[in-house]
Amino acid sequence: MAEDGHACYVYGVVPDENGVQGGQADQTVKDVPVVGGQESPITFIRREGLAAVVSEVPTGKPLGTPDDLSAHARVLDTLAASGLPVLPFRFGTVVRDTRAVTDELLTEGQDDFQWALDRLRGSAQFTLRARYVQDEVLREVLEEHEEARRLREELEGLPEAAGYDQRIQLGQLVVEAVAAKRETDAREIEHRLAPFALGVATSEPASAEGVVNAAFLIEDGKREAFERAAEELAREWHGRVRLRLLGPQAPYDFVADALRRGEEGG
Repeated sequence: MAEDGHACYVYGVVPDENGVQGGQADQTVKDVPVVGGQESPITFIRREGLAAVVSEVPTGKPLGTPDDLSAHARVLDTLAASGLPVLPFRFGTVVRDTRAVTDELLTEGQDDFQWALDRLRGSAQFTLRARYVQDEVLREVLEEHEEARRLREELEGLPEAAGYDQRIQLGQLVVEAVAAKRETDAREIEHRLAPFALGVATSEPASAEGVVNAAFLIEDGKREAFERAAEELAREWHGRVRLRLLGPQAPYDFVADALRRGEEGG
């Protein structure tokens, strides 16, 4: 890998089992686009049972385009889908050269990386994104709340400038009702799917229609049962909530926990 004007972009770390360089993992990511849009292939830099997944990036070109973000995730998710344990790094991790990857990154992180990979072995992340069908959830609110129906009826036929106070009141009522539904439905998602998972991480969606973004760490042996449970929930909520299941992915939402356990165990 060239060093003048170039550096190593690090996607993550995998176990160096059965020689990942030139083996199945190397072939898996052979044609996957890399961060920085370079022609440089993915390379595995090895040290004592670990391999850093890297590619070459120019030092003078800023990173962070949508294509860069997509390439970062695609490399890691492609490796995870192949069944290889993956410890993903945060987007934007750049090390000055291959020697620094070996002598600093892998040497200093050896024990923690190995511990975390052992904890994550045989599992992958699945991310469920749930969004309301806006018209349907509004219909539910009006059905369930008499005050909302009354205000809606009072506002029918009024010009836009009229009924200001009622519009504010109706808007607040709808927001509160949807928030209550969101909390209930997010709990139901976790109740139905968490029993299949080693870990669950949830976050609030950015959009008003969002219900929840939930990440599940799923063992390979429970993947089919987990997917069936998600499909059953999608059927039950058809027309009301749109569910999108992504995976298998690298375990992005479970890295910190795996590394903390390594620190505690050390």
